[in-house]
This record gives sequence, structure tokens and C-alpha cells, in this order.
Amino acid sequence: MSGVNYVTKETLDQMMNELTVLKTKGRAEIARAIQEAREKGDLKENAEYDAAKEAQGLHEAKIATLEAAIATSRILSADTIDTSKVSILCKVTITNMANKKSVTYQIVSETEADLKAGKISITSPIGKGLLGKQEGEIAEIQAPNGLIKFKVEKITI
Repeated sequence: MSGVNYVTKETLDQMMNELTVLKTKGRAEIARAIQEAREKGDLKENAEYDAAKEAQGLHEAKIATLEAAIATSRILSADTIDTSKVSILCKVTITNMANKKSVTYQIVSETEADLKAGKISITSPIGKGLLGKQEGEIAEIQAPNGLIKFKVEKITI
């Protein structure tokens, strides 16, 4: 992730809660695992110790990534969103011009993206292609399987 990370208040709260758990309970569990492995003798040939130290490195990297995401986060509120064009946090109903199927997505940040919940990232090909479009406009989106045309049917919060 680079630049500003636009999130809802709820997502920022979830990220902060996860960070707290990682820094407290997570670090304590890893420290306990390292201590137990140390007690088993020679550290040069101790696979448990090596695994625990590797887990510690991965854990610290996850903490650093989450801290960076929180530091670059900006809270967006649904009541400040302009629905005259597609922007982050908008729900947009689009119709695939090839097969006439309609689908509704909410445009969200990378950290909130969840296709099963109908949330697509603003940095995804579809998210980028829809950004700034108004109702009735056609968005031509370059996907891995070729050019796809979507008509923007409706924009809501």
C-alpha cells in the first residue's frame, strides 16, 4: 500500500484493536515459545528455537505493516460522499454490456476489500475504471481477459 489509506471509522477501530492484540498477547505467546525452546538446550541445532525466532520476525513484520497502514489512514464518513460520481465508499450498480448482468459493488480501500461482501478495492481494475464516472456513463475496463464495458446504472451511499 502506498499513499493515503481511506477507511471507515469502524475499519480503523478494527485495525487498532488487532494491533493491540498483536503487541500484547501475540508478543507474549512468541516470547513464551522462544523461552521454552531455549530451555531445550543447544541453540545451534534447535529447530524449535529457529521456528520460534522466525515466527517472531513474521509477527513483528505484521505489526510494522499494520502500524504503517494506521499511520496513513484517513477516516471517511458516508455523509460527506458526493454521489454525483463514483468515489470511494459509494455503492455503484453496474451492468456488464456484454451479458447484461447487473451487480452492485461498494468502492472501498485496499484494507476493506472483500469481494464476497460486494466490496471492491479502489485500486482494483474495476475500481479504477469506475472512479469518477457518472450515472449513465460507460466504463471501459482492461481486465486480464480483455476489455470489459460496464454501464453505471446507479450511485448511492
